[in-house]
Amino acid sequence: MKMTFRWYGENNDTVTLKQIRQIPGSPGVVGALFDVPVGEVWEKDDIAKLKKTVEDAGLTLEVIESVNVHEDIKLGVSSRDKYIENYKTTIRNLAEFGIKVICYNFMPIFDWLRSDLAYPLADGSNALCYIDEKVKAVDPIDLVKNIGDNSNGFSLPGWEPERLAELTSLFEQYREMDEEKLFANLKYFLEQIIPVCEECDVKMAIHPDDPPWSIYGLPRIVTCKENLDRLVHLVDSPYNGLTLCSGSLGANKNNNIPEMVRYFGKMGRIHFAHVRNIKFFGDRDFHESAHLSSDGSLDLYEIMKAYHDIGFDGYIRPDHGRIIWDEVARPGYGLYDRALGIAYLQGLWEAIDKENR
Repeated sequence: MKMTFRWYGENNDTVTLKQIRQIPGSPGVVGALFDVPVGEVWEKDDIAKLKKTVEDAGLTLEVIESVNVHEDIKLGVSSRDKYIENYKTTIRNLAEFGIKVICYNFMPIFDWLRSDLAYPLADGSNALCYIDEKVKAVDPIDLVKNIGDNSNGFSLPGWEPERLAELTSLFEQYREMDEEKLFANLKYFLEQIIPVCEECDVKMAIHPDDPPWSIYGLPRIVTCKENLDRLVHLVDSPYNGLTLCSGSLGANKNNNIPEMVRYFGKMGRIHFAHVRNIKFFGDRDFHESAHLSSDGSLDLYEIMKAYHDIGFDGYIRPDHGRIIWDEVARPGYGLYDRALGIAYLQGLWEAIDKENR
């Protein structure tokens, strides 16, 4: 496996490349150009600058998270072709600078969604939290405002203000959208871009819906084994693959993460792995926890063993962490707990590897 660490850029992150370089076993950075409006082309000069910044710090940049998909593509309206052409150009530009994997999602309007960004835990830390009834009780416009007001002043991926400013209009546009139409629009998108990925040797890795169920009546399709299986066969190419996120998929108690790792891993369709833990306190209520298995409801030993069993040699990263030790950071993306997560995942991998020699 190739361990990585997500980074938001020099002027948009409390974590520095120097700090990432000091995390044992973490030579890879997962980055993006966060100031490019969704749907616009990522220019070569901007990609080159990001690449040089990372490499000058003694790190590598081979994974992008994320090149976001414009809402018109998800909606399937006539203007989608313009944005798909821009996406193709971005893929080609990224390939010139050695990018191997692009993470993206196909969630209508909202990216990840939580009711609380700093839910207090018993040990004095705080974490992202989802309480189903709390979300249902809040108007989407108020929810967007609450997220913005509690982000510690940081921009949040998937919550771009310029896009969400049109929230009422977006909901109206999605009024007739269902899962089948959304699948059809994803298929159209993949049919256009996967040949470019094959040409450029760049793999697409779709991120699961987070959480993996419909919210505010919006369809969500990247939610379970059956839908993921359908998705990878929409365009049956090894370049059409998954970001298998244990925390997102694991929020549905019916999803067996180790089984999914083995099933899609044997297909060669897991191009990026997000490994994190969550703690349930209701059927659809959970908070994010330390990566340690005993701190959450998912067995990370079994998840990592599944990756080892399939001989996973792709990119992996710890995902959201708690905010600990009085750190002030972007919710879910502080340094300390994610660094602990890397140490834990590396320790599990080493132990599993030695057990199987």
